[in-house]
Amino acid sequence: MTPHHNLIDGQWTSGLSYAPNTNPSDLSDVIGEYAQGGASDVNTAVAAAAAAFPAWSTSGIQARSDALDKIGTEILARKAELGELLAREEGKTLPEAIGEVGRAGQIFKFFAGECLRLSGETVPSVRPGIGVEITREPIGVVGLITPWNFPIAIPAWKIAPALAFGNCVVLKPADLVPGSAWALADIIHRSGIPAGVFNLVMGRGRVIGEALVNHPDVAAISFTGSVGVGRGIAEACVKHGKKVQLEMGGKNPQIVLDDADLNQAVELSAQSGFYSTGQRCTASSRLIVTDQIYPAFIEALQARMAKIKVGDARAAGTDMGPVVSQAQLEQDLSYVEIAKAEGAHLAAGGARVACHTGSGKDGYYLAPTLFVDTEAGMRINREEVFGPVVSVIRVKDYEQALAMANDTPFGLSAGIATTSLKYATHFKRHSQAGMVMVNLPTAGVDYHVPFGGRKGSSYGPREQGRYAQEFYTTVKTAYTLA
Repeated sequence: MTPHHNLIDGQWTSGLSYAPNTNPSDLSDVIGEYAQGGASDVNTAVAAAAAAFPAWSTSGIQARSDALDKIGTEILARKAELGELLAREEGKTLPEAIGEVGRAGQIFKFFAGECLRLSGETVPSVRPGIGVEITREPIGVVGLITPWNFPIAIPAWKIAPALAFGNCVVLKPADLVPGSAWALADIIHRSGIPAGVFNLVMGRGRVIGEALVNHPDVAAISFTGSVGVGRGIAEACVKHGKKVQLEMGGKNPQIVLDDADLNQAVELSAQSGFYSTGQRCTASSRLIVTDQIYPAFIEALQARMAKIKVGDARAAGTDMGPVVSQAQLEQDLSYVEIAKAEGAHLAAGGARVACHTGSGKDGYYLAPTLFVDTEAGMRINREEVFGPVVSVIRVKDYEQALAMANDTPFGLSAGIATTSLKYATHFKRHSQAGMVMVNLPTAGVDYHVPFGGRKGSSYGPREQGRYAQEFYTTVKTAYTLA
C-alpha cells in the first residue's frame, strides 16, 4: 500500500510513522496509510511558510487569483472521484460527498475573485494637507486545524481565503479523514503556488495542533472542532498574542409551530437531524414543537424515519451512512442510555443496525434515533451528541418555543417552521443564533455568505464570503503629507 506523506516546503516528506485510514462503512477496507508527523515537522513547515511569506504576501494579485482558480477547476473536474474518496473515508453518502467536493471547488473560485477585489479607503484627515489611506494586509503564517465531518469543504474555506489575502498556511487535518486533505494538498501543490506557501502536516491533534498553536512564528490559528479543545486553543492563543478563530459545537433548535406545513416541517426536521448521519455542527438535534401539531408531527416524523435506509455510504439507495468511528458510535449510544435513564421516551432507533444493502459489511451503523416527551434540562437537550439522535420538547406556544430555543449555551444555527410572517420575522430578530432558517433545514449554508454563531459556538471573526477578510488580514492606516 502506497504511503501518503506530508507536504512540507514543496516536498512530499516522510512521516515518523504511518496510520491506516479505514472505511467506516466497511471496516475491512483500508483506504491508505497516511503520515503521522511530529513537532519537528511543524517546525520545518512553519519555517518554510515564514520564508515564503515576504514574496507571496507582496506577489501580484493576478498570480494568486490564477492559482486559486486552477485549484477550483481541478476540484470540480474531479468531483465524482473526490466524492467517492470522501464518502469512503468519512461515511457521508455519495451524493452528499460529491456535493461537498463541489462546494470546495466553488469556494476556491470565489476567493480567486476576491484576490482581485481587495479594497481600502482613502479619507481626509482632520489636519489640512494630510491624506489618510486605510488598507488590509496579510497577517503571516496561519495554522489551520480542521475537523473530520467536512474533510474537504472546511479545509477549503480556511485555505482559500488565507492564500487569497496573501498568507502562508500550515494545515493539520483531522486524524480520521486524512485522505481528502491529502488529495486537496496534492491539487494545491500542482497549482503553481510557490514552495512553502502551503504545507500539510498530518498527525495526532495533541502533537501537531499543540505545536502549531504554541509556535512563535504562527500569527493566527483557525480551528473547527470540539468546545473543550477550542477553549484550550483560545487560552493558548491569547497567552501568545495570536489571532484566533473558533467554530465549535451546537445544540441547534428547530421550532415547529401549530400553523406549520406538516409535510414540510417533517422533511426539514428529518434532513436537519439525520442526513450526514447527524454529524454536522449545524444539525438540529432539538425539535421544539407546539401543542396542537405535536401528535401529528411525531407520527409523521416516525413514518419518515422508517423510510431512511442506513448503509454503505457509496451504495445506491443509501440515505444515511455510518457513524464515523467506533469512538463516535460509543458516544452516541452512551447518550441514548443517558436519555433513557433521565426519563426520555425512546420512540425510534437507539441501537446499531445492519447495512441495508445486505452486503454483510461490518460498519459503524446506527439507526436514526428519536426521543419524545423530553424535558429541557435533560442532558440530551443540553449537550451536543453529534450523531443521528434527535429529541423533541413539547411547548404550548411560540413565546415558550422561542425561550426554549434560546435556552442553550450554544448559538450556531436555529430554525422555525411556520406559515406566519409575524412569527418568522420575530424569530429572525430574537433568535440567539448566528444563522437563522425559516422553513428550511438548519444544516445547509451557502459558500459566499458568512458562517458562524454566538455564545459557546463561535469565537472570533466569521468564516466564508467577504467576511473572511476580517480574520485573514490586518488593517493598516497610513498618513501622507501632501
